[in-house]
Amino acid sequence: MTETAVNYELQGSVAVITIDDGKANAISHEIAAAVRSSLDKARNEARAVVIAGRPGRFSAGFDLPTMTSSTEAARELLRAGAELALEIHEFPMPVVMASTGHAFAMGAILLMAADVRIGAEGNYKIGLNEIAIGMPVPRFAVELARNSLSIAEFTKAVNHATVYDCAGAVNAGYLDRLVPDDDVVATAVATAAELGERLHPKPFAITRANCRGEAVDKMRRELDEDIATFVIELPAD
Repeated sequence: MTETAVNYELQGSVAVITIDDGKANAISHEIAAAVRSSLDKARNEARAVVIAGRPGRFSAGFDLPTMTSSTEAARELLRAGAELALEIHEFPMPVVMASTGHAFAMGAILLMAADVRIGAEGNYKIGLNEIAIGMPVPRFAVELARNSLSIAEFTKAVNHATVYDCAGAVNAGYLDRLVPDDDVVATAVATAAELGERLHPKPFAITRANCRGEAVDKMRRELDEDIATFVIELPAD
């Protein structure tokens, strides 16, 4: 799966990581590991990163069959997703998301972890819908939301599981701007290239650590407790 679902390509100084499983782009252990492996490669040869989904789907969130198979399996996958999101959030170079379509739950969390989020115009939905499907929003995701989403929309987005259309997602803070579907990846790459060329790598990395290091360290320290309190409440038959 990892070889076909996650593709890595260096475009100039920009590492473009594309997630495309041919379906909903659900985040599995394999996809999370493949994206992290691609990020490791980018550290050595890029100056900025783009993470893109497939046309019409950025990510539907965690792989539901895994999440609903057992509490232990859900918590293990939650840890894998948390480590991916935190690595993106503290990555020592600019990270731009190309939100190519729908983004739910873990998909929306990945958007919030990045520096810049370019969204595709269209009839797409974005949001932290966890509570509406029987799962809590984990603490690390709440902290990312607190950092990324507008104050006015925070409670609606996080505690009320509000799902937004594209314009609403910009207003809430999930996305920074919208472009036509066909332009979203190219715009994200151009945005990443401009940041990578304009910003000096070492000062950027130091400033990134100054801005986010303490918060990420706190989220990591609390991750065991965060995961231990994660439960799934499935609807009764």
